[in-house]
Amino acid sequence: MQTPRSIRNRVLAAVVFVLVLAPAGVPAHAVSKEIVQLQTQVQQLLDMVQRLQSTLDTRFGGLQNLVQQTADEANQMTAAVADLQKKLNSQNDAVNGKMDATSGQIQSLNDSVDELKTRMDKLNQAVQGLQAQLQNIQSPPSAMPGSTPAPQGGDTSQPGGSPQQPGIFPPPAGQSGNAPAAPPAASQTPPLQETFQAAVRDYNAARYPLAASEFGDVVHYYPLDDLAGTSQFYLGEIAYQQQDYAKAINYYNAVLEGFSGNAKAPAAQLHKGEALLAQNKREAGIRELRLLIQRHPQTPEATRARSKLNGMGVRVTATASH
Repeated sequence: MQTPRSIRNRVLAAVVFVLVLAPAGVPAHAVSKEIVQLQTQVQQLLDMVQRLQSTLDTRFGGLQNLVQQTADEANQMTAAVADLQKKLNSQNDAVNGKMDATSGQIQSLNDSVDELKTRMDKLNQAVQGLQAQLQNIQSPPSAMPGSTPAPQGGDTSQPGGSPQQPGIFPPPAGQSGNAPAAPPAASQTPPLQETFQAAVRDYNAARYPLAASEFGDVVHYYPLDDLAGTSQFYLGEIAYQQQDYAKAINYYNAVLEGFSGNAKAPAAQLHKGEALLAQNKREAGIRELRLLIQRHPQTPEATRARSKLNGMGVRVTATASH
């Protein structure tokens, strides 16, 4: 588009050209009148050019203003779209975090219910055992086989002329009559603390078979004691050292289900997750490590679980312990 200045310059050039050529073909007496008319027309043309230039300048300024407004509105729209996208991403992350937290809480609730069921079963077994012991205590002892009742008011002498008092039976053959009968063998229950401490010493010395036997005694003879839960953990550690991951997971589950308040519970959950990962069970291992972080967020085991998940490229959701 030509600018008003270039248009005006062309009009002036045309006027000058006309002024130069006009006297050549006009008589002298008419030059003055023609010049006056020509000057008048030139002045009119100049006025028109000025008005045209003013109009063009005004319209061009309005067009520039519209362009600037359009650019500003486009920038505002771009900023609004970017802000909306950012808000949507934040809401998406928040919803995903809440879903992860809810899933973890549901899993924790299911684990708590399973743990409660396991404890109720153990309590029922203990009550049944106590009831059986009470029945054995309350029932009268049966008569010994081969005993003969005392005679009723008659001769109490035995063949051979030796008298026998009622309720006294002759000693078995080969025993003296003055020797007392041997008492029944006492129960060989090992002492709890000594057995557990010996097992820990053997475990630290890498005498795993002996340590496993001693930890097994603690679990067998004292199944409801908290040291039984700790012994289950060490049995899992021994199996883990031997790369028997399935057996180790069973021992860790025994700690988590029957002794969730045990001090070794966080370590049991951490090592259970690592054992699952060692079995190439990625999803189950990740779920176990996340559950550890939710249950025991301030423990060193939770820190190790976060590092493990970060190393695997898995997002860790920070939630409070239930």
